[in-house]
Amino acid sequence: MTEIVFYLFAAIAIISSVFILFTRNILYAAFALVITLLCVAVFYIFANAEFLAVTQIMIYVGGIVVLMIFGVMLTSKASSTGSQPAVTNVFMGAVVAVGMMIVLIYGVLRMNLSALKSTSGNRIEDIGQGLMTEFVFPFEIAAVLLLIALVAAAVIAGHNLKNNEDK
Repeated sequence: MTEIVFYLFAAIAIISSVFILFTRNILYAAFALVITLLCVAVFYIFANAEFLAVTQIMIYVGGIVVLMIFGVMLTSKASSTGSQPAVTNVFMGAVVAVGMMIVLIYGVLRMNLSALKSTSGNRIEDIGQGLMTEFVFPFEIAAVLLLIALVAAAVIAGHNLKNNEDK
């Protein structure tokens, strides 16, 4: 039964990913991306990585994709032109896609799955304990770097806004 559910979600993920590639409507592509990311969260659950599954849903599906959908829906250009992006440089995209596929297949074939050991207990609690004890310094450094990036983005956006008002 588990294999059937896994293959069902794998088929859904593949179909929605292919739909993202070939649709010309950006809004439909964003909705298909939601389906693909939800399927990836299910794969994390199958791999006993519950923390990554919850993170996948909260950050990617709940935040980034919803932001993309609102951005597409609120853009006047997207509503007036029917959200039809221009297709350019298809050959180079195909070359990059085939190269990435070869690298990914090579990486999967070289994996040592027997080295993975089964651990018991609450993994999410272990991650929280590790972040607040053993890895507190790298965690704080990452927080400071993200804060610096946020402030820098606000400064750059404010600088561009000021330059546009002067013209």
